[in-house]
Amino acid sequence: MDARKIVVVVEDVEVARTALQWALHNILRFGDLITLLHVYNNTASKSKKKLRLLRLKGFQLALSFRDICDSFPNTKTEIVVTEGDIDGGRIASMVREIGASTLVVGLHDRSFLYRLVMSQNSVAFNLNCKVLAIKQPTPLTARTISLQDSSINMDFSQIELATLSVPEVPPPKIQYQICPDPSAIIWRSGESRRKSSS
Repeated sequence: MDARKIVVVVEDVEVARTALQWALHNILRFGDLITLLHVYNNTASKSKKKLRLLRLKGFQLALSFRDICDSFPNTKTEIVVTEGDIDGGRIASMVREIGASTLVVGLHDRSFLYRLVMSQNSVAFNLNCKVLAIKQPTPLTARTISLQDSSINMDFSQIELATLSVPEVPPPKIQYQICPDPSAIIWRSGESRRKSSS
């Protein structure tokens, strides 16, 4: 079998670590290469010191993910830390450049996948690989069963296959002006009509 290239997006959220652990347990084969990809946000200020600090923090975060990989035998890992946007364009271009067969992402509220879906017509075309979006498991989705008089434990997890749907974004609030045009106010002088008609 050919060795596959599996890209795992490194983010500072717990679900990203869960996604990496899920990938190590469920899809990693002998000889596969795991690329830990961290894209830090390019800020408006182009201060070299600030960019260096962001790159260093991203590399340290990726090293903590590599520690998880090192606990599995025969795991080949590489780390890529690069500057990019928060919309996922840089992640998509790096996945294509690496030639990944699978992209593993921890799915959370601020995930780049949602922004990529909203900005692009076809996510599959942009990434050119399988995308596995892993959600944080709820207490009911993972169960361990122990058999009596046995040392065997079975771990069951629920896999939900679904299409990626973009969460509803409330429309932006429009400021309501109480009096948009002061000349539009009509002033009445004199008595009201009720008093004059009686």
